[in-house]
Amino acid sequence: MDPAEFLEGGAVGVSDETYAVCRTDGDHPDAFATVREANETTVVIEQGRIDAVEADAVEPGWKRLTFEMELPFELVGFLAAVATALAEADVSVFALSSYATDHVLVKRDDLAAAVRKLEGLGCEVAD
Repeated sequence: MDPAEFLEGGAVGVSDETYAVCRTDGDHPDAFATVREANETTVVIEQGRIDAVEADAVEPGWKRLTFEMELPFELVGFLAAVATALAEADVSVFALSSYATDHVLVKRDDLAAAVRKLEGLGCEVAD
């Protein structure tokens, strides 16, 4: 499978919300995503709710781009293609995946450049 087949005509949604990425010691019930590792827990939460999180580090100002397509586990290189294209536009990413969907967070100030780059790959970006 070629990632370009999924990018061409693939729907990408832009979140209305702005998110913060927080390093914390625990979960938060309102988090969009929680990643637990042996030494830390990371939560991605709507920026307006960061006061409810006891965090020792907060990185605010992220918009979520959701690839609104079911991506098979056998697909190789999808995020690599997206990250490479965005890197070419000097856009930093924070990538998250669920069972069948990928999300890429980009800084709010980089959103327009990210959208242009994804549209150049053939994506249909809706906000």
